[in-house]
Amino acid sequence: MTGGEAQIGILGGSGFYSLAEELRPVEIDTPYGPPSAAPRIGRFAGRDVAFLARHGENHEYPAHRVPYRANLWALRAAGVETVLAPFSCGSLQPHIAPGDFVVCDQIVDRTHGRRQTFYDGPHTHHVTFADPYCPALRRTAVAAARDEGISVHDGGTVVVIEGPRFSTRAESAWFGALGGDVVNMTQVPEAPLAAELGMCFAGIALVTDYDAGVAGDAGAEPVTHEQVLAVFQENLTRVRSLIGRLISDVPAARPACCGDRAGPPLSPDTS
Repeated sequence: MTGGEAQIGILGGSGFYSLAEELRPVEIDTPYGPPSAAPRIGRFAGRDVAFLARHGENHEYPAHRVPYRANLWALRAAGVETVLAPFSCGSLQPHIAPGDFVVCDQIVDRTHGRRQTFYDGPHTHHVTFADPYCPALRRTAVAAARDEGISVHDGGTVVVIEGPRFSTRAESAWFGALGGDVVNMTQVPEAPLAAELGMCFAGIALVTDYDAGVAGDAGAEPVTHEQVLAVFQENLTRVRSLIGRLISDVPAARPACCGDRAGPPLSPDTS
């Protein structure tokens, strides 16, 4: 399954595409159809990396239509063992401010209907997922952010919603009251699929806004997609610096705990 070209993969969302400008596209067939875009493979920050635009190079795939299984399969086929998944998010807590980064440690899944497993039968595999993000990779990411002088939160629960719409004020307040820290649309099924393939996975969130129900401010203006993109552009230099340092700091050997979560060899059911 693996081509061995790149050890580190980057799943980039809105605003991250410029990270891949100097990398070469490589066509990879998957049993689950084409990925969102051809992975771009080459040297970045002194390491061999594979970048994949999760929403497509022209942002043509909304979160609920992203071909997640094809994306993760393509990265693994390129040799990737460690996945960095930067993403935009809204804050659900007053102390997590726009412009902050959060290296998440937990997930609450509020999506529905997404294909979240490679094991659709006849073989099954129940992946260990109590800790959805690689602890070792999380520590490396937090240290890299602090070294870059970035305001970073060590740990946080991301509530993953179906999209493509944003939350209502009531939903947002509810997510925050239940212990959610940030809200996003793509970490599920990216994280569980990576776990099934035995890849280390880190979700690195850039907070672009306070979500609609934070602090009970009923008069606050709701976020728009254009505002999210604008915040990304404003922070692109910091994002690039963080990802570059993190790529440099990722250990050459994948932690055994992540590889041990992988299921048996896959015989994909693509029906």
